[in-house]
Amino acid sequence: MVDMTADSQPAGTRGRVLLAKPRGYCAGVDRAVETVEVALKQYGAPIYVRKQIVHNVHVVKTLEEQGAIFVDETEEVPEGAIVVFSAHGVAPVVHEEARKLDLRTIDATCPLVTKVHKEAVRFAAQDYDILLIGHEGHEEVIGTSGEAPDHIHLVDGPGDVANVKVRDPEKVAWLSQTTLSVDETIATVEKLRERFPKLTDPPSDDICYATQNRQTAVKEMAAQSQLVIVVGSTNSSNSVRLVEVAKEHGADDAHLVDYAEQIDPAWLEGVSTVGVTSGASVPDELVQGVLAWLADRGFGAAEEIESVRESMRFSLPKELRKDLRITPV
Repeated sequence: MVDMTADSQPAGTRGRVLLAKPRGYCAGVDRAVETVEVALKQYGAPIYVRKQIVHNVHVVKTLEEQGAIFVDETEEVPEGAIVVFSAHGVAPVVHEEARKLDLRTIDATCPLVTKVHKEAVRFAAQDYDILLIGHEGHEEVIGTSGEAPDHIHLVDGPGDVANVKVRDPEKVAWLSQTTLSVDETIATVEKLRERFPKLTDPPSDDICYATQNRQTAVKEMAAQSQLVIVVGSTNSSNSVRLVEVAKEHGADDAHLVDYAEQIDPAWLEGVSTVGVTSGASVPDELVQGVLAWLADRGFGAAEEIESVRESMRFSLPKELRKDLRITPV
């Protein structure tokens, strides 16, 4: 696509648009949403979903229109019904609740979150104190903490490190919520290591590839943009982080919107370059809506800024593959 710099803009245009790539759906979100869609087709409505399948209001609304019923707690699901667990993962106690209600469960937990759960179980079995870097109340943190509640201590950013208390400073490990800011996690780990020099790392970084890639793309784009618009919902941790990353890496202003209609035209005053991206739980149709809105106001064809290529895909949950007779990829 032609790079339309400010000096080469055709008459009548106000500026250019930079479009981050990768953006939008990651493999875990794609798998989770497809899980609900396929379950509805295979078993018929209603299909119950514990918590939001992914943190995006448009996705939830669309699935509700197809027959999905979202509940906050397992006990809200009728006995014997089908329930899908969200991409953020659940604690073992939730699986036990489902068994007691004789529910048919389909676990759509992102495999990268499942990896963190397994790391928590392994460290707990070795009697480590586990310092879980993440945000209190986030569903992923609740699920991971439930794997080893007697061993896990939540660390909510670098400022929380001084509050950490462990039994043995020689036997401490860290894990992380997968959707955090990469920079914030690194800063927190550095602070923890100052306090606990023998701090043990997980086998691999817990920040998921999609979170890293989207933040990397935004860093590159923000350096060239006065304004960055992030499409995503306010309860989406990775979307909120993209706004923060944009502001920290060169953008004068950055905002989070679910839909194009939420953009304030005043944000465009004095702006010649707008960066656009979306969180990992956002369908691309919402991004296209933002691009159309900008085009109507003089910000023409978008130039993609590609930082890395993504090709990751995950198989549907085994419970669903069994009934569909699908061989895992």
